[in-house]
Amino acid sequence: MRLSNRNKASVYSFINSLLIMLLLGGIGAYFLEEYKFNILGWESLLLIIVPLLIILLFYISGRQIFEYDSDGEALHFRNRNIIPFLQRPLSDEFPKYKLLKFEVINLFVFKRLYITISSKNSGSTILKYEISYLTKKEVNDLKFSLHKVVKTNNEKKS
Repeated sequence: MRLSNRNKASVYSFINSLLIMLLLGGIGAYFLEEYKFNILGWESLLLIIVPLLIILLFYISGRQIFEYDSDGEALHFRNRNIIPFLQRPLSDEFPKYKLLKFEVINLFVFKRLYITISSKNSGSTILKYEISYLTKKEVNDLKFSLHKVVKTNNEKKS
């Protein structure tokens, strides 16, 4: 099964540009308010703070692009940001038989995928992916596919 939200990259880039323009407009309005109009008083700081909080929420919620491929004998995960220099892209590929378990954490705005795989050195390794920008259907499809792989692995062991 293949799952990707790469086709939404242009939407995320547009939102990013819109948020930056909103912040720049807020900064301009703040300086106009402070030095020319002086109507709002201390509330003029909200012209900068509100867009800044929205931008922080956009970036803190994680990498926007997530790709998953379970075709063949390997699982392939890719997770990257639309702005390449903000965070290093993640890319992992490992055989299906190494997958031990997975967990999806859903905290209001943030969604994370934790994959536990078997490792020669430490016994197991946990890989973390940010899936906040996947739709509910895509998350359910991902869970279904991973559950199928885990079930197959457990049947082979016993």
